[in-house]
Amino acid sequence: MPLPPPDIAREPLHTRSIRVSSYAREDGQWDLEAELIDVKAYDFPIKGGDAVHRAGDPIHHMHLRVTIDDQFMITAAVADYDAAPYNEHCTAIAPNYRDLVGMNLLRNFRQVVKDRYGKTAGCSHMTELSYVLPTVAIQTMANKRRKEQQAPGQPARRPFQLDGCHALRVDGPVAKEFYPKWYVAPKVEAKCE
Repeated sequence: MPLPPPDIAREPLHTRSIRVSSYAREDGQWDLEAELIDVKAYDFPIKGGDAVHRAGDPIHHMHLRVTIDDQFMITAAVADYDAAPYNEHCTAIAPNYRDLVGMNLLRNFRQVVKDRYGKTAGCSHMTELSYVLPTVAIQTMANKRRKEQQAPGQPARRPFQLDGCHALRVDGPVAKEFYPKWYVAPKVEAKCE
């Protein structure tokens, strides 16, 4: 269901779009390709007023691809830019994002990235783009995990997503209906009278 219409007239200013696609590779690994685009809804002067940045033209347009193995370890990484506000001054940092190699998307990834690429050590927008990769990786591996859990002779493992958000808490109605094996009845607190 979309948001309700606003109560007050408003003017569009900025749009950020983030898109991530994942791919199964022939070598048994997966590529996650992330893209970030920022556009303004108005023209504005640039370079001391000598030029104009036109509404709808990307201010930021960047790409980040990581290759991961079945343990969510990054085995390859590449970053690139189609648009950046300070051109080569921004894009010069792209090769540094190869240092994502060796990081694990499920082991404190966002903090490790923040520590490695914080402030002047990275591009704030490229770093922010990397933050979406862990959840996309989990979605990417969902079919693989489902097949492994359904394999004959394999013991059933608790689904990783349980207790990952409020809807999937083990003592909630979703767990009770869809994951009854792992459902835990809510604790009832005794009332003192």
